[in-house]
Amino acid sequence: MTLKVIKAENVNKANHTSQPPKVIGLAGWSGAGKTTLLCKLIPELTRRGHRVSTIKHAHHRFDVDTPGKDSYEHRAAGATEVLVTSANRWALMHENRGAPEPSLWDLLPKLAAVDLVIVEGFKQEGHEKLEVFRRANQKPLLATGDPKVVAVLSTEPVPETQRPVLDLNDIPAIADFVIAHCHLTERRQAGCVDSVRGAAQ
Repeated sequence: MTLKVIKAENVNKANHTSQPPKVIGLAGWSGAGKTTLLCKLIPELTRRGHRVSTIKHAHHRFDVDTPGKDSYEHRAAGATEVLVTSANRWALMHENRGAPEPSLWDLLPKLAAVDLVIVEGFKQEGHEKLEVFRRANQKPLLATGDPKVVAVLSTEPVPETQRPVLDLNDIPAIADFVIAHCHLTERRQAGCVDSVRGAAQ
C-alpha cells in the first residue's frame, strides 16, 4: 500500500465535470431500513447498466482510519489531506481543521462522474428524496412536512400522503421509479455484467 500526502488544491481536478450528477436521497427515521434498501437498490441499478455512487452523512466523530497506521499518523501530524492507494482501491481523507462542514453541493463535484448519486442523510439539504416509512416505528411521516419527498416506500398503505407509495420490498419497481424520475437513460441490456452486484456489500 502506498501513502501520498497531497495538496488540497490538486485534489479531484480530473473529477470535476460540466454536467452535475443526478441526485436522489433516502430519508427516514432511524431503524426504517434505509441502508438495507440501499444495499438492494444499488445492485439493481448497476445490473441495468447505471453507474451509482453514494454519499452518507455520518456522526461528527466518525473515522475511517486506525491509530498507529501511517495514514493516521500523517493526519495527526497536520496533513490537510491524505490519499491512500493500492491496486484495489484508493481513499482520500480530508481534515476540516476547524473549517465549516461542506454542504452536499460542495461534496458532489468531488465524486467521479456517474449516472446517479444516492444520498443518505443531509436532511436539511434541498435535494429530492424517497422516504422509507415503517408505521411500526411510531414516527411521523416526513413527507407531510417535506415537499422534497417525491415518493414513500412502505410495506403497507400510507393514506395520509398524496405522493406515490411504492412497495418497499419491490426493488425493481423502486428502480423503475428512480430511473424515470431522475431521467436516466435506460441501459438494460442482454448480457449486462453483474460483477458489480456485491459492490455495496
